[in-house]
This record gives sequence, structure tokens and C-alpha cells, in this order.
Amino acid sequence: MTTTGTALIPKARGPRAETSPTRALVPIPQPPGGVRRRELTGGEGLLAGLLTTLVIVVLTVNISGFPMASDDEGTYLAQAWAVATGKGLAHYTYWYDHPPLAWIQLAALSWIPDLFGVTGPAVTTGRVAMIPVVAACLLLVYLICRRLGMGIRASAIGLLFFGLSPLTVTMYREIYLDSFAVAWMLGALALVLSPRRNLWHYTAAGAATAVAVLSKETMLVTLPAVCVALWQNAARSSTRPWAVGGYLSGLVLVGVFYPLYAVLRGELFPGPGHVSLIGAWQFQLANRSGTGSVFTPGSGSYELVQSWLFYDPVILVAGLLATVPALFVRRLRPAALAALILVLVAIRPGGYLPAMYVVQLLPFFAIVTAGMLDVAARAVPRHRRWWRPALAAVAVLLAAMLIGPRWVAGNHRNLTADDNAGYAAAAAYLRTSVPDRSNTTVVTDDVLWLDCVEAGFPEEQVIWFYKLDLDPAVQSRLPNGWRDVDYLISTPALRQDPSTLPLVTALLTNSTLEASFGPADARIEIRRIDKENP
Repeated sequence: MTTTGTALIPKARGPRAETSPTRALVPIPQPPGGVRRRELTGGEGLLAGLLTTLVIVVLTVNISGFPMASDDEGTYLAQAWAVATGKGLAHYTYWYDHPPLAWIQLAALSWIPDLFGVTGPAVTTGRVAMIPVVAACLLLVYLICRRLGMGIRASAIGLLFFGLSPLTVTMYREIYLDSFAVAWMLGALALVLSPRRNLWHYTAAGAATAVAVLSKETMLVTLPAVCVALWQNAARSSTRPWAVGGYLSGLVLVGVFYPLYAVLRGELFPGPGHVSLIGAWQFQLANRSGTGSVFTPGSGSYELVQSWLFYDPVILVAGLLATVPALFVRRLRPAALAALILVLVAIRPGGYLPAMYVVQLLPFFAIVTAGMLDVAARAVPRHRRWWRPALAAVAVLLAAMLIGPRWVAGNHRNLTADDNAGYAAAAAYLRTSVPDRSNTTVVTDDVLWLDCVEAGFPEEQVIWFYKLDLDPAVQSRLPNGWRDVDYLISTPALRQDPSTLPLVTALLTNSTLEASFGPADARIEIRRIDKENP
């Protein structure tokens, strides 16, 4: 066996083997049933690009208005700002709550809004910077469908089913670490499924897997799916050791940088006076309060799943129903396994289910749904292939009748609602109506943190409300406690549970409303602190 070229398959013997010194001429085994994994042609690439452009247009229209900005978005955006401006890995002490690679990537994309002249609140520019990540996810869904042996129609359905779902449009507009992780894990899956089976593909897949995990650590649970795809694609026993070795090399060489960073800073193990990587893991895995069972009405997890179903039950129900039979289709098994693992993690009892978790699930649900449609189409006997156009027409008609009205209504809300008008008005007020901003201390949520800094408030005097009660370093800058604060920006996130934050509660109690923006259930209040109160 030779390792000189890029292929992992031994070269054929005889004169023809000499026609290409770097490419094996032995035919690549294909999945059973005559299904071939194909590379994209120029025409197919154009088709995938056009479909992706269509989805991106839907996603970007009214991207500033809906959905309402979340504190998580503001946090990741502020952390990306800290990286881009050389302030560190976060705008406060980085405590290893998540690996930092996703917001480092967001910082690297921060030039995109300026390129298109996008202005407005910081969250709007951050969402625009995420568009290339979403485009990559869409293209990779199409590519994976093709490399799983699906036809062009089924692959196009997979891309559109994923991209046009109102749930996808809603969640993939937001600034989430999960979007970066999904893009890289889909990239890893596409690489191990490559019909060329080159060594560098497997090595790059390992590196992409590591980048996915370092973007959002929960993406690690889908690692078995990539491993199954690798095992199936490297079909020959003589090539599997090379494939596995290349994959592990890329995975370890990239993944080791994160714990190495903690070691070099003396922050690997818990200890007095410093944060630690293992301490953060202990909090995430053992000490963090769960959100209850998805099957218990009234629990946080149950209400979260209901909100996902409100936006779009179609992709969730269809993906769930397609996952189980797809496990028994060899070529679809990697995607089905990823979907199954993500579902099992979501329904585990007593676990913590974050609002953005569905971001990881949606592309795999779309892939297995398209895959089962492809299986059904191929089940038509060859002598009755003329049925296929009729069946396709019936499928399109049913989709238009059953799915179309729900998706039109859901995406109409995405394209027209302005849930962030209050935030935009508050950001404008801070820029124009607060005097002496250079000597003013303000407490806010992270959605408006960067807007305050860009409005001229000193960054050390713009305080994320959680830090006011929970960060000793912040408290040391306020010797008189809440009386050293000049303004409080009261938002839905800040008012959500103030009873656990005594200083925030004191600010709400000892302040006077100066301006209010937005509807009553989502109002943004600018409040001046009454320092003379006893």
C-alpha cells in the first residue's frame, strides 16, 4: 500500500495505474442498492447557491425586528467585541463557562456589517455578521444529503425544509454559539462522507469536529454520528486505520489547545482566588439547576418545547418520525444517529435544556426527513418509474395544503413584527439624551451593554446586572453599593427574577422612571437612581 498521494485506496496494478500518480483508479465502493454518493457539479453548485440565497433573503428581511433580542445574544456579542478590541476573551473575567472559539469567530466576522453599511443597535449588526455561518449550514445540508446518496430533488427539499421553517428563521437569526458549532460539525460530517476518501479529508474532519466542540461544547454528543459515517465510508479494513488515525490526529491536535490554555494560565483545577476549567465543568454538569422534564407540564423544559412547537411543529414532528426508520437505512444512519442522540439528551430527566438547543437539532431533522422521502421515491419499482412525477406532484400539493399556510403565517411574523423597537429607541436615547456620559455609571442587561459603550459610557462603568451582585471585582468598584450607580436600564431580562439579586432589587426600588419604550409586556425603562433615599 502506498501513502504517497492523497487517496487512501491502494493503487491498481498495470499500465493504467501510472496515468495519475496521486489518485487511485480502483472504483470506490458505493452504498448498497445502487445509490451513489456524488460530488456536486457546477450546475448543482449553482442550484444549491440559488436555494441558499432564497433562504438568506427570507432570513435577513426584518432581521433587526424579530425575534426579540435575548441577553445571551448580547453576552456573546460583547465577548466578541472584547476579542476584536484586544480586551481579552470576555468583557468580564472569562470563567470557562463556554469555550471561546465561537465568539472569536464572531469577532473575525465583525467587518461584514460595515461592508454592507448596516447600522443600528449592536444586536442588529451582530445578527448580520452571522449570515455567512447560516449560509454555510444551508450549503452543507445540501452537500450531506447528496453524499448520503439522495437525489437532487430530495437534497433540495432537505435544504428548503431546513431553511424555510419558521423555527429555523427565528432561531438562526439570533447570535448563538450553537450556529457556529453546527456549521463545523456539518462540515466534519461532509468531509468523512466524501466519495474521494482522501486522507486529508479525514484529518480535516477531525479538526472540524474539534472546532465544533470548541465553539459549543454540547456539540460533542454528536461525535458518534461522525464516527459511524467515517467507519462506513472507509469501507476497506486496510484503509480504516489510516482514516481513523487521520481523524484522531486532527481532533486531538486542535482540541488540545483549550485545556492547554487553562494549564498555561494555572486555571485548569479549582483553587482559591481564580476561575478554572474543571470548576466550570463541575458547575455545568453537577451544580447547575435543571429545567425539569419535557413531559411535565409547567416545567421550564416543557414550556420551552411548547414554544418551539408554536413556531413550527412540522419540522420537529416530521424529523422525529423520520429519525427512527432512518436508523435502519445504512446510508442515512449517521444523520439519524445524530438526531436521536440530540433528542435523548433533550428528554433526559432532570437535565438543563437551554432555549437555543433546537439550533443543533434542526439540520439533522431536515436531513433525515429528506432522506426518508428519497427512500420512499426509490422504492417505486423500476418498471413504474413513471409514477414518480405523479407522486412528486401529490407530495407538493399536500405540502402546499398542510405545511404552506402554517409556514406562511409563521414567516409573516418573522418578516413583519418589530419586537425590538423598544431596544432600538432605548439605544438612541442613551446616545443622545443622557448628559455627561463619560462620568456616568449605568447598570443594564447585556443586550444594551455594547450600545452603552458605543454611546460613550466608559466600559468599566457599564455594568451587566448579574455582575453587580455576583462579581466581587465589580462590587469593589462600588464602595457605596447601589448608590454609586447613576442609571438603571430595566429590561425584561433584568426584571425576570430580581429577588435573587439584592442590589438589582435595591436599584429598582430606589429609582425614578425617566423614559420608557416598547409595549407593556416588553418595556425598556431608563431609570435614574435616587441616591438620597435612606
